[in-house]
Amino acid sequence: MNPRGPLSWLPAALAAGFAFLYLPILVLVVFSFNESRLVTVWAGFSTRWYAELLSNERMIEAAGLSLAVAAAAATLAAAVGTLAAYALGRLGRFAFRSVFALLLLAPMVLPEVILGLSMLMAYAALDRAIGWPAERGFVVIAIAHATYGAAFVAVVVEARLRALDPAIEEAALDLGAGPLRAFLRVTLPLLWPAVAAGWLLAFTLSLDDLVITSFVSGPGATTLPMLVYASVRLGLSPQINALATILLVVVGTLAWLGTRPRHAA
Repeated sequence: MNPRGPLSWLPAALAAGFAFLYLPILVLVVFSFNESRLVTVWAGFSTRWYAELLSNERMIEAAGLSLAVAAAAATLAAAVGTLAAYALGRLGRFAFRSVFALLLLAPMVLPEVILGLSMLMAYAALDRAIGWPAERGFVVIAIAHATYGAAFVAVVVEARLRALDPAIEEAALDLGAGPLRAFLRVTLPLLWPAVAAGWLLAFTLSLDDLVITSFVSGPGATTLPMLVYASVRLGLSPQINALATILLVVVGTLAWLGTRPRHAA
């Protein structure tokens, strides 16, 4: 009797699952090289949509804004999330610790519609109280995305922090380093892989966000997801396929580069 008999269907199920996930992406890539304007009718190989995409100033401007917002939001989220994770992982019990942890991690479980609406109301209240923000653009979107991404950074960094031996930091303190110097020279370098992973996660979440951005952005600030969504509502353009293919290549290259050191080790 074959002991693997009851589980012989697993490879087929796995193959079906991967096909369901990745075949549509493969079709999208193939049709990005389609000559026809119709995205479901193959009319021959062509790179015309890539050329039109690169000459689409509105798309390029939206992509530049999205990348700038994602970089700023990820950097702010990494700083806030790392400090929050350190407070939760190393400062022990302090007043309102449970409330602090709940408020920090709430964006992970709350629907983005609620987050976007609450941030819109907060910005409106600030505008009435102090006159800021007069315009909802780059800074406003970056702060909103950083607030959302800080929760994910904190979870990643805290998991790494709990795996570190506190004796290493205690040794630095015993040798004369102050708390700040011990954190900067000992703890932070050990946490750096987790901080970098949290930064990349926050960057991806910001670059991909549509719901929160739709609530907090102003008329002159259109990110790439907002532009793509508006374009799809009016009719799917082959330029969207070309854009998606470029993003896939960039993300795949970054993922490959990120795994090289680990494989080499």
